[in-house]
Amino acid sequence: MGTGHSVDSPIRVAPFGINSVISIVDDLLLERIRKHYCETFNLEYDNIARNADDGRARRITAYLNTVQDIVREKFATIKEQPFFEQNDKAKYFEMLPDSSVLKEKYHQLVSTDRDDLRKRLSVELTRWMKPGSIDVNIMAKVDKINYSQEGVPLSKEFSDASAALRGYAESNLASNLILSAGFNPRLYSYLSEFKDFYRDAMGSIKKKIILKVSDFRSALIQGKFLAKKGLEVFEYRIESGLNCGGHAFASDGYLLPDLLKEFKENREKLHTAIQSLVKDYYEKERDGFKSDWSVTEPRLTVQGGIGNYGETRRLLEEYNMDATGWGSPFLLVPEATTVDRTTRNLLEDATSEDLFLSEVSPLGVPFNNVKNTGSEQKRDERIEKDKPGSPCPKGFLKFNDEFTDQPICTASRDYQKLKLHRIEQKDIPEAEKEKLRQKALTKTCLCSHLGNGALINLGILEEHRAPQAICPGPNIAWFDREYSLREMVDHIYGRGESLVPSERPHMFAKEMVMYVDYFEDLIDDTEGNESDFKKLRKFKKNLEKGMEYCLEIAGTEPYADENLSSISDTVQEQRARLSSLFQQLEEKCMTASA
Repeated sequence: MGTGHSVDSPIRVAPFGINSVISIVDDLLLERIRKHYCETFNLEYDNIARNADDGRARRITAYLNTVQDIVREKFATIKEQPFFEQNDKAKYFEMLPDSSVLKEKYHQLVSTDRDDLRKRLSVELTRWMKPGSIDVNIMAKVDKINYSQEGVPLSKEFSDASAALRGYAESNLASNLILSAGFNPRLYSYLSEFKDFYRDAMGSIKKKIILKVSDFRSALIQGKFLAKKGLEVFEYRIESGLNCGGHAFASDGYLLPDLLKEFKENREKLHTAIQSLVKDYYEKERDGFKSDWSVTEPRLTVQGGIGNYGETRRLLEEYNMDATGWGSPFLLVPEATTVDRTTRNLLEDATSEDLFLSEVSPLGVPFNNVKNTGSEQKRDERIEKDKPGSPCPKGFLKFNDEFTDQPICTASRDYQKLKLHRIEQKDIPEAEKEKLRQKALTKTCLCSHLGNGALINLGILEEHRAPQAICPGPNIAWFDREYSLREMVDHIYGRGESLVPSERPHMFAKEMVMYVDYFEDLIDDTEGNESDFKKLRKFKKNLEKGMEYCLEIAGTEPYADENLSSISDTVQEQRARLSSLFQQLEEKCMTASA
């Protein structure tokens, strides 16, 4: 969802019992939005200056505490509302899944004529209401080292990810921390310095750890690393490597169904192998692991391109997932996300051809994108004026030290000027120079542009001063208008008519196409050496194995609205394409070795 589009989602949806996630990468954005909401809700606001001591952590703590205060106020208002009226309290209960015990009792309440039962159920239901969790996300590898004004590197606890972690750890929230974008041992070790990630005397954990993972091996390694420090993983959040929003961390050709099958078959191992390490830690370092403390298996959840209830049921029932995650479709739900009107219109009209895996990210990681954003237009405008690159106002993605002692961002004006000069000095054909120029100029200032849509939406910035970037998953091509929160929730739970057409390809089929597309890009980028050939051959074999398993899935009984026929058709097409691409690779490698 980027840094800005879910920045205030808890304020919007948590009062209705819905969990949501805030990215805390951009503390400067959080500070501006905190000021806005303090003014809106008449809360005290003291500015935390950009150069304040430990300012990044303090800004994050202040923002999260403010969000919690607002959620509590809005939730209390809803709880006080009466039953038997079309108000937000009715909306709270009506949006619950049909399997919910609360919803069953709510239906009992609204259908009974007995006054005594009405009074009792009204009191019970009100008491059982809970707000949604205010969760946060930290991209673990986005962990820039910071410097003093004198140019001296600050100690490791002031790195970007560590400071963000401290900001969350010192907040009042009792919620979940989602760690994504790879394994960062330094950051994971820093978790052990905060008591809220450990069990208290009653065995409860105030702040729980969720790991976003792309394969079972990674989950096990990270889980064990944390367990040795007594830190328990509450949930493993499995995400498709490519069929997702934001940055795409592709696997080595492993398709999501294969990964889910492995998690299902090894679920118990993920629990038993790790829990013993946790208990060992408590025996050695604390007062022991109490026998009456509740111990449950970590939750397994999945996200990435889910489009209808039939696909959700397969994930929950066939792979024993505990829950599914939905992101990109909510970009078209103004009640849930902060997307400016221009960008929302762009998403409503976007087709599959408009959504693509781009190279705009300064991280050097593929980035899901949509054509013709304000960010793209601003970047091209600067290039046309012969002033490429961004002034780099925030600097969260300063990781390149190709030309400088202190890292700079590859989307910055400074870097692009140096890079283009270096390209001009190369003794290579003009066509190769132009390819290198285009690769350098593609980079975009995501630090600012991903937050601008929220600032425009909230009236903090005018659109002409704020180029907007957005990072939807390709699945959004099948959602083509603005939706209410209730419409989207009903769609997720399979209530009423589907919001997507029946011809929409299955999520497994779409992922397959994206991986073959990615394989083609890898072939284009390879120089044809033996090492690349071996890696790509392994990638191809993993893809073929995944396609075979997808064919097995296609032969099963479909759930309602599940387009299984699209899987078998896609396997046939992509097998042929994969074979043709591999032949091109072999020819390229033969030419390179000649």
